[in-house]
Amino acid sequence: MQENILKQGRISSLFVKFSVPAIIAMVVAGMQTVIDGLFLGNLIGPNAMASVSIGGPYIQFVIGFSMLISVGSLSFMGRSLGEGKEKLAQDIFKTSFILLSLGAIFFSFLGVVFSENIGLTLGSNDILIHDVSIYIKTISVCILPMCLGFLIGFTNRLVEKPDLYFKGMIVSLIVNITLNYILIKKLQLGIAGAALATGLSYSSVFIVVLPPMLKKENIINLFIGKFKKSTIFPVIYNGSSEAMSALATVVSAYLFNNAFMKIAGESGVAAFTSINYIAQFGMLTVFGIADGITSIISYNYGAKEFGRVKSIVKLSLYVSSVVCFATFIVLFFFSDNLINMFVGSDEFVGELAKTGSKLYAFSFIFNGFSIIYSSYFTAIGYAKESIIIALNRGLIFILIGIIILPKLIGIHGIWLTVPFAELLTFIISLYLMNKYRLPSTHANIKDLEYANTKY
Repeated sequence: MQENILKQGRISSLFVKFSVPAIIAMVVAGMQTVIDGLFLGNLIGPNAMASVSIGGPYIQFVIGFSMLISVGSLSFMGRSLGEGKEKLAQDIFKTSFILLSLGAIFFSFLGVVFSENIGLTLGSNDILIHDVSIYIKTISVCILPMCLGFLIGFTNRLVEKPDLYFKGMIVSLIVNITLNYILIKKLQLGIAGAALATGLSYSSVFIVVLPPMLKKENIINLFIGKFKKSTIFPVIYNGSSEAMSALATVVSAYLFNNAFMKIAGESGVAAFTSINYIAQFGMLTVFGIADGITSIISYNYGAKEFGRVKSIVKLSLYVSSVVCFATFIVLFFFSDNLINMFVGSDEFVGELAKTGSKLYAFSFIFNGFSIIYSSYFTAIGYAKESIIIALNRGLIFILIGIIILPKLIGIHGIWLTVPFAELLTFIISLYLMNKYRLPSTHANIKDLEYANTKY
């Protein structure tokens, strides 16, 4: 049974079994936009990349809503199963499925009908608005299967299928490459082709991860459980840090896009986008580690196996530190040729990005710790601390940095905003982890003194 694996399996083996598929899934998911960037940057130009960068936050916001429900329910279900409350876990899944479906339909409607308004709100100018609107409108058609793919893919980890989500992402990568080649290169559909390729590729994940939820013998499936209003708040509360991260991503993208538009125009946005394409491989690997350990932590926390919780967190911090250091080396010393893959022959954009990558690289010295700590607090059901970390690293310190630093050192200040935010968040994360240490055994749960232990 999955319960025995999570509670009794070796920590290192569980890390490999759960985090490696999650890492691959995260990296492959990130490659979707990178693939779009390669096709658009080389076949259409930097303005196409900038349009995707400006329109992208809307989809990131929708994905954040999906993560709010998906991660919140996974944390709640994992702890419920660890406590032996199978019926509650089934009700949590059914409620989350219905709630997420309704939200996805609503966001799909908004994206299709109000795409231009959304684009203008996100900072598009007259040059880019047409392409931004097309991107948002086209990809919004696929929002429902995209959202459900996250929820079901995550839930599969609780029914002994942690590998299905990453297999679905592999399929989506193949679909995306194929459709980008056909729709952009052959049919010359431009931004619409890129959006459709990305939307359909994400939708293919839903098809791959669905089968376990159709099997009635699984402890969690689509045919059992009922909608239970009392589970909605705990799900949203547990996943609220994910929503805050998504909101922070949207707001910070807006801030960065506007800052670069003022200083360097569309070229500045394209340069920042190209660096993000490279940096996100390291970032997504760390997020994959954090994502993969959630079910391990939540189940063992529910079972009061605190020693195992501490062991998986320690291992995750070690691996994420190695990944972040490697990403720093790549960005600081070897980013030039990689940037040329996205900007083609545009020398001005290339020089902006090459200079910026060396400054941006310093963010990876600190961010792995904050990401793991935030995921840890989410997994044990203490969203307040997770929200504090997520909001500080993704919004509050970004806002402070982007207001102050460019005034002091110009465009270099924009590049240094993320390292500035990561450093300060790292300090706060260490403080929170030290303040709320887990007891060594399962005997002293009250020592934590958290406000939300009832969830």
